[in-house]
Amino acid sequence: MRGLVGIGAALLVGAALPAAAQPVKVAGLAQPARIVVDRWGVPHIYASSQDDVFFVQGFNAARDRLFQIDLWRRRGLGELASVFGPSYVEQDRAARLFLYRGDMAPEWAAYGKDAQRTSTRFVAGINAYIDYIARKPELMPFEFRQLSYTPAKWRPEDVVRIRSHGLTRNLTQEFARARVVCRAGLAADAVRAQLSPAWTTRVPEGLDPCLPEDALDVFALATENVRFDRRNLQASRVAPNGETLEGSNNWVVAPSRTTTGRPILANDPHRAYGVPSLRYIVHLSAPGLDVIGAGEPALPGVSIGHNGKVAFGLTIFSIDQEDLYVYEINPANPKQYRYKGGWENFRVVREKVAVRGRPAKSVELRFTRHGPVIHQDPGKRRAFAVRTAWTAPGMAPYFGSIDYMKAQDFQQFRRAMERWGAPTENQVYADTAGNIGWVAGGLAPVRPNWDGLMPVPGDGRYEWQGFLDGAKLPYVLNPGQGWFASANEMNLPAGFPYRQHKLGFEWPDNARARRIAQVLSAAPKVGIEDMERLQNDVVSLNAQRLVTLLKPLSSRDPKTQAALRLLSSWDGEESASSSAAALYETWWSRHLGYAFKEAVLAPAAVEAMDAPHASVLIESLEKPAQRFGKDAVRKRDEVLLSSLGRAWAEMEGLQGPDPTRWQWGKQHFSYFAHPMTPLLDQATRSQVNIGPLPRGGGAYTVNVSSYLPENFWHAHGPSFRMVLDVGNWDNSRAINTPGQSGDPASPHYRDLAGSWAEGKYFPLLYSRQAVDKAAKQVIELLPAR
Repeated sequence: MRGLVGIGAALLVGAALPAAAQPVKVAGLAQPARIVVDRWGVPHIYASSQDDVFFVQGFNAARDRLFQIDLWRRRGLGELASVFGPSYVEQDRAARLFLYRGDMAPEWAAYGKDAQRTSTRFVAGINAYIDYIARKPELMPFEFRQLSYTPAKWRPEDVVRIRSHGLTRNLTQEFARARVVCRAGLAADAVRAQLSPAWTTRVPEGLDPCLPEDALDVFALATENVRFDRRNLQASRVAPNGETLEGSNNWVVAPSRTTTGRPILANDPHRAYGVPSLRYIVHLSAPGLDVIGAGEPALPGVSIGHNGKVAFGLTIFSIDQEDLYVYEINPANPKQYRYKGGWENFRVVREKVAVRGRPAKSVELRFTRHGPVIHQDPGKRRAFAVRTAWTAPGMAPYFGSIDYMKAQDFQQFRRAMERWGAPTENQVYADTAGNIGWVAGGLAPVRPNWDGLMPVPGDGRYEWQGFLDGAKLPYVLNPGQGWFASANEMNLPAGFPYRQHKLGFEWPDNARARRIAQVLSAAPKVGIEDMERLQNDVVSLNAQRLVTLLKPLSSRDPKTQAALRLLSSWDGEESASSSAAALYETWWSRHLGYAFKEAVLAPAAVEAMDAPHASVLIESLEKPAQRFGKDAVRKRDEVLLSSLGRAWAEMEGLQGPDPTRWQWGKQHFSYFAHPMTPLLDQATRSQVNIGPLPRGGGAYTVNVSSYLPENFWHAHGPSFRMVLDVGNWDNSRAINTPGQSGDPASPHYRDLAGSWAEGKYFPLLYSRQAVDKAAKQVIELLPAR
């Protein structure tokens, strides 16, 4: 693979279209259209019909994000090896196992009216841009030139057949629980994961919980991003931003509780970081549609934003949509598995995977009646398959937003969410009539005789009985407290029949939700700037709870005593300049959890799990008799002190012996890496990568800043934020980092990173007058006759 030269002066995608003087003629466009790019890189698309506005959305997505969306498509469809070579065949095979393979008629129908038409127009726009740059090869994005291939044309069904880009639900948790049960018993798993609402699980009858360590490798390969290795084009399983962390915050405040007298809706979805951003802000304006907000650039429409009347924002709601099935293989015929007392044939699909520079490779895809086979264990004559709601019609991640983004009132919005498939969501809602609300959505399997928390035998004893009617999922309209918030916490309403529906029992720690509630409850009225501050809040309630435990303690060890002094006067605010935050996070992520596990678990259990669940850890330290046994307080205090002393010693190694010079932002940083980074020379890396940026916060602050413990690299959090002044739309705010464009030569590639790091926003302009006033580039599109 040849080296890449500097690209700063190259004429790339962002500069490919003229500012105003020369209209661009585009085949497939019915009427003239306009893209107005404002000073922050947000494209405002104006067209004469909805057909044309989605066409131009696709054209514009390719203009700004062509390499990103081409990689998205190839990974999702299993077509990487055709351009990257033989080392990607296995990833292609894995991805193909999870494609939608059903009838397209119910698939399109599941998303509401005009779904197929919308997708058709959107991909026609992408293809039109690909044709445009084919006539001007000097405009090809540098990634394609470096890797010596060209972008592929799209088909409408490509958009919805790809399922493996969405956030997954609980399969890895089932595997982790089985691992603990195998080595240490079910009781030990209560340290690894807290179940909520109150629930006691059991090992399913007939399950051997001792699973192969590599049982989920194919599943992981199917759902991970494309990795490049510096030695050549190789699939690489290790990446700094590759964690499967999840999260998001959203809240909505009623007019009675705002300084504006109008609803305010705020949302900051959290995902793994990279460049360009996962999300892309766009404004689509055509007769009958005027919607603005963020979506994923490879999809039509907007999933987070407003349409001039209704506003919406999402977080993850933990419905369990996956199960791992374990099968007995017929000893006389390895092509069969046991089902209901007999033997059933695996369904086998054979496909050709195109391989660059070599003959196509034949791959075999195996399926059971429940789903794709991801592993076989010949030694124990077992096979493992995934049953997932992904494979049902209507489950293309986020595509269903083309339905709800058109809603004009709460009833219409709720009806659209009743059909919502994936990912499973909390949607907050506000409208210009002053209403606010919340709707939970997602396709929920009905498990009549088990809870979905562990793998189950695939012999017919554990079968889904369809899916829960979406109308039975919880919702709220105009809550009496005047606001509603969600932060992925367990938020099933009191009285919800959770024992009957068993939606899910694994939820993140609720510290973010409690902090949001604390702030919203304390203020009689809040304004737009207050909501910006709350999105950027780095107060850790978990840290405050642990500091409370430390305050009465003392130690003869001078380092431990110094650590106690530093933390005892700290308020839990994890600013980038805080020395206490640096010590606390080092203690939390590298020392405290392991010391706790060693104190309360047998050695086999300690080795069987990673970090304990945050809620379990803190609650056990606050009420030590629950887990520490005899002389519980002394044992608890020893865990706190010994681990804290080790953290202090490590901090001296990390930042020196003087704690007044320690700063959390010196070791905790944001760095946005281009996926091709391992293939680039140092000079080019400096042009395409962004950072490091000093970072405050942690995994349990509202301003989520989850990091890799081995190097404190900020791996996950909010790249996009939005605060909407509902009804006074031009007063709304947004940010997207590091920038809107995926083109390193564009002024909008990295222009928002500094503002994002400082907690600043730009105006999310909506009115035509305001947009035209802020215009920096105008692209006129004309039909090619």
